[in-house]
Amino acid sequence: MRQISFAAAVVALGSLAACGPLVQIGGNAKAPVALMSLRATATPVAGATTSDRATTLLVQTPTVPGTLQTLRVPVATSDTEVAYLTGATWAEQPNREFQHVLADTIASRGVAVIDPHQATLAPGRTLSGTLFEFGLDVRNPSTPVVRVRYDATLSASAKTPFALRRFDAVQPVATQNPADVAIALNTAANAVAGQVADWVAR
Repeated sequence: MRQISFAAAVVALGSLAACGPLVQIGGNAKAPVALMSLRATATPVAGATTSDRATTLLVQTPTVPGTLQTLRVPVATSDTEVAYLTGATWAEQPNREFQHVLADTIASRGVAVIDPHQATLAPGRTLSGTLFEFGLDVRNPSTPVVRVRYDATLSASAKTPFALRRFDAVQPVATQNPADVAIALNTAANAVAGQVADWVAR
């Protein structure tokens, strides 16, 4: 399903807005018309890349809290309650979607990023972390936003010092329908990935 373009997915999802309430608690929503997928706005240049092993980077799939261990989009409705957005479903779990954006954005800065499936190649550095927030926040109904928060760890090896840093982005969302939420999350995810890429490249 990743062959569906992000633009096509969000356009198809826009038709869901009139199908009923936007937020639903639980997991009994009908299957979506299309699946949402993130796309990096900064992409690697085609062609071969040569790099010293010490500067290569492995981007691990971020860990996530329980609310993000799903293909659905969490919605913060209060400080203590979370629902899920009706009709919004990711093609992959959001942490895997975000990993793809991170890897492509970092590679666009000229960093040699190693595919996690290339187990025979030992990276010079490893980027890991936790995707703590990746969803819609309607605690203030008049100004809904999406929030992305990624706590990153950059390390060279188990025996060397490592760096920790928090990255976050808040993006206003036009409406609470899945198409607009997907666009806002893609924008926020790319903003965070850009911050991480600049940090890693330095």
